[in-house]
Amino acid sequence: MTTCTTSRVRPVLGLVMAAGLTAFAGPAAAQTQSRSFTCTQAAALIQSKGAVVLATSPTLYDRYVRDQSFCVYDQETRPEWVPTRDNPQCFIGYSCYVPSRGGGLR
Repeated sequence: MTTCTTSRVRPVLGLVMAAGLTAFAGPAAAQTQSRSFTCTQAAALIQSKGAVVLATSPTLYDRYVRDQSFCVYDQETRPEWVPTRDNPQCFIGYSCYVPSRGGGLR
C-alpha cells in the first residue's frame, strides 16, 4: 500500500493551480484590442465573423455581435460603440443582454 506524502503532492498541486490560472487569465490577456483597428475594420470584422470578443481597455473586454441570432434565446441586442484607432466612439454592432436584468441599461 502506498501513502501520499506532502513532498509529492505540492509539486502536482502547484502545476494544477498554475494551469488553472493560465486558463482563467489567458483568454482575457489574449483578446484583440479594439484600438488596433480603424472603425471601418472593426465593424467589418463583426459583420464577417458574426461574433467577436474585443478588448476596449487593458482590463475590459466584451463580446460584440452582428445581430440577435448570435445571442442566447432569452437575450436581446443593444447597440455598442467602442474606441478604435481613428474614432473614440465607433459603432461596431451590438452586444447581447438579458432584458429582465436591469433592462439592459448601463
